[in-house]
Amino acid sequence: MHSKKLPLSEKVGYACGDVASNFYWRVFDVFLFIFYTDVFGLNPAIVGTMMLVTRIIDAVSDPMMGVLADRTKTRMGKFRPYLLWGIIPIFAAGVLTFTVPDLNDTGKVIWAFSTYIFMMLAYTFINVPYGALMGVMTADSKERTTLVSIRFIGAFSGGTLVAYITNDMVEWLGGGNDELGWQLLMVVYGAVAAILFAITFFASKERIQPPQIRSTPIKTDFKDLLGNTPWKVLFVLAMIIMVTISLRASSGTFYFKYYVEREDLIGDFTSLYMVSLLVGTALTPLLLKWFDKKKLLVILMIAVALLSSLFFFIPKDQIALMFVLQAAIGICLGPKSPIVFSMYADTADYSQWKTGRRATAMIFSAASFAQKLGGAVAGATIGWVLAYMGYAANVTQSSESQLGIVLLMTVIPGIFALLSVFCIRFYSLSKEQLETIHAELGLDDIDAEAGAK
Repeated sequence: MHSKKLPLSEKVGYACGDVASNFYWRVFDVFLFIFYTDVFGLNPAIVGTMMLVTRIIDAVSDPMMGVLADRTKTRMGKFRPYLLWGIIPIFAAGVLTFTVPDLNDTGKVIWAFSTYIFMMLAYTFINVPYGALMGVMTADSKERTTLVSIRFIGAFSGGTLVAYITNDMVEWLGGGNDELGWQLLMVVYGAVAAILFAITFFASKERIQPPQIRSTPIKTDFKDLLGNTPWKVLFVLAMIIMVTISLRASSGTFYFKYYVEREDLIGDFTSLYMVSLLVGTALTPLLLKWFDKKKLLVILMIAVALLSSLFFFIPKDQIALMFVLQAAIGICLGPKSPIVFSMYADTADYSQWKTGRRATAMIFSAASFAQKLGGAVAGATIGWVLAYMGYAANVTQSSESQLGIVLLMTVIPGIFALLSVFCIRFYSLSKEQLETIHAELGLDDIDAEAGAK
């Protein structure tokens, strides 16, 4: 019997792409909001609104990027070429987003909106095809889960490094000038990401090809997508969980700077969180031997809701307890990414089985859009709550402002975690149904051939 396993070198090479992405995404998730308020000088309500409004553009750009990638035909494949084509745009966008121009307040707002939109479009251009690539490397559900687990081990490893060194790197590169430090930091991060994306390009292989039928109209792809109920559930689920994650990540910098009053601990706290996410990701294949994907997500998100709520009651001087609870939350959230991304690949198989057509990148564009939309909702929530509670940058906060910061770190993400539990109940693809789908599509034969090579 032929092995269905992908070579470890290909799995690790694929994971390098998410290490690269995290030199951008982790900066956005943890540091971008406080950069805009405390370095760039924007009002938090403006920042929150900007993050939400920009997602309206992503509502079009993400699925359209999926349409473009699905219709790309080159000797290098459908999705792999974008790992090279997208390097220059994402490098330039990162540097420009973290450049503070010499403009008046209105000019700064326009600059921030423009460069942030450019950044998200550049991220979409390279990340949607990268996510879709996993869906055509193997059809085996277990291999997909393992592949995505290794991918997110890479992501969390890169994210941990970024979280730990960013503040020190800004200070070192800028020599005390934070504006210069952030700009040069993104030059360094962009160069490293370029090398990693290139590694993914050369290491990966596209194996699953769409059915050989005439090209379908774009509206047919959208109709297939909206008729894919498991996909719709995953879209909402991924967005809600990302709100939970982004709320805690972005508010954590404010929490330690203004509530705990230990800004020096931000790097350690965030790094511990990333390490715990990595541990949770590494445990995913083991956990899936005991629970199916749906049940495991329910258990983990209930735990996240409880632990986040308990965080509210920690006194500001109990730092060790903060670190312990943060690690526990990270371990619970770690399996979310490999499980959900593996489920996206399953919904692509379901769509092909149901319609006879396959639009892998369109399916995975939802993953990118849900991720960014969740981050945007979190950013808007943070901005509006901070503004309502009277936040002012770089000064001692009022008791109301401190309460807002604590709520954003604890109770509010706990509520979103509970919402995700409600959403999970509607996901319908079972292990038995997927086995039937794979057999009828002949995808098991593709995996057997891949393992024999």
